[in-house]
Amino acid sequence: MLRPSNPDARPPLKRGWIFAAALLLTGIACALAFWLGAWGFAVRSYSQHEGRLQRLVLQHPTGGRVVRGLADEGSLLIEAPDGPEALEKVARSLGGRKAEEVLRKGRRWPTTRVFRAGGMLYFLYFDGDDVLQDYTCVSA
Repeated sequence: MLRPSNPDARPPLKRGWIFAAALLLTGIACALAFWLGAWGFAVRSYSQHEGRLQRLVLQHPTGGRVVRGLADEGSLLIEAPDGPEALEKVARSLGGRKAEEVLRKGRRWPTTRVFRAGGMLYFLYFDGDDVLQDYTCVSA
């Protein structure tokens, strides 16, 4: 009669445990893949908006031209704070993590306008001649 070579050997894993472990690892891999995909999309989206605003500032357009151009693309003016109190209120409510940057730039330039462009908010800063000088891009 044949005997096992090691009588103390553990019995093989049950199929159910193997299936559960495989299912768990598959779920973790899928969650990681979706998370990385969402992160990559957010980075790409932000960099596209950032590049768009950099190119816009280099053109030094007037406020009217910016409002018309963004409106033609479906990005409407949502705020135009008038005065330091209104600027602070808008910066705190819409600026998110960049509220301090919005306040600093908004205090530097006389006019601030806020536009919603897709999933982003554009804080645009204009000088006394109503020419675009700077921006802050915030995820909405």
